[in-house]
Amino acid sequence: MASSSREQDRLTLGVEEEFLLLDPETGESLPVAEQVLDALSGTARTQSRQEFRHSMLEMVTPVCTDLTQLREHLITLRRAAAEAASAAGARLVAVGATPVCEAHLTVPDEQRYHAMSRRFGPVAHDPAVCGCHVHVGVPDRELAVQVCNHLRPWLPVVQALTANSPLYDGRDTGHNSWRSMQLERWPSIGPTPHFESVADYDATVQELITAGIMLDAAMVYWYARPSTRYPTVEVRVGDVCPSVEDTVLVAALVRALVVTMIDRVRDGVPPVRIRDCLVAAAHWRAAHDGIDGVLVDLLGGGARPAWELVDELLDTVTPALARYDDLDLVLRQVDRLRREGTGATRQRRVMAGTDGDVQAVLQHLIAQTVAG
Repeated sequence: MASSSREQDRLTLGVEEEFLLLDPETGESLPVAEQVLDALSGTARTQSRQEFRHSMLEMVTPVCTDLTQLREHLITLRRAAAEAASAAGARLVAVGATPVCEAHLTVPDEQRYHAMSRRFGPVAHDPAVCGCHVHVGVPDRELAVQVCNHLRPWLPVVQALTANSPLYDGRDTGHNSWRSMQLERWPSIGPTPHFESVADYDATVQELITAGIMLDAAMVYWYARPSTRYPTVEVRVGDVCPSVEDTVLVAALVRALVVTMIDRVRDGVPPVRIRDCLVAAAHWRAAHDGIDGVLVDLLGGGARPAWELVDELLDTVTPALARYDDLDLVLRQVDRLRREGTGATRQRRVMAGTDGDVQAVLQHLIAQTVAG
């Protein structure tokens, strides 16, 4: 496909962010999501959703065409939700996993949630976890499946960049993304398998539904998938990001990856076939180390310093970032991450400076959530 034609493919994007509602004094999860939802109005209410825990809230941006627009929506939605949470006696917190504890582990009174609870038992009653899901407009499902094949080697790097859940039960887990560890208990979550076609994808999903692994197609929780709700490729590998600036960076990188992989599909470049066990290992290492250690190099083999693979990701998507006028912003934000670290790194820095004070970490997260 000619470059001039590609210039016309301005892919839209949108973001779903999940948040915890925490007690400002103890840091424990509070079951006040319904009160918070009822307090929202206007666009904030229409762009919000009840989640799988009474202590969770999801905010969904409208479809956006550029990062400035996306950033404005993220700020507006976070601040509206934070105000409603405060009125309910809670604080809105962008963190990937329940940092202290959650006493109310029942699911909201919805038929589907009750069905999931019956089918999956205690797994469905783990403490809440919160993700960031980036949608990029790809209405052709056949193309979307092929793009997901091409994304497989790069998603562990995206996962490492979003790591924002080192704490569990008030202590450091030693993992940068404890959320990723909790989610491994679900049978339909994990690296996206390779599929030959959309027919192969749909047939496999149907087999998994028949086998009882999923209730329905909406329970395809692979790290990248053709969305069941929107005409998009949905990348759902990351923890919710602590700040709007972090979310914008991840969204820009994901869109640039999708744009790059569409080009490769249209040029007839086949995806690199990688054993599923190696992809799973790369994701485990990303969840454990974040960008502070090493990552598995799924294209070159072996393990390498995480920042080397981040730089290779940037090199790979630079033409797409330039095409969308996103390159300068992304380079600035990546430089910031080099200095400050991910959400997990920042939380640990606060703990180290306050003799392990989890409350200080929570106050830091509360401030980060509505900054911007």
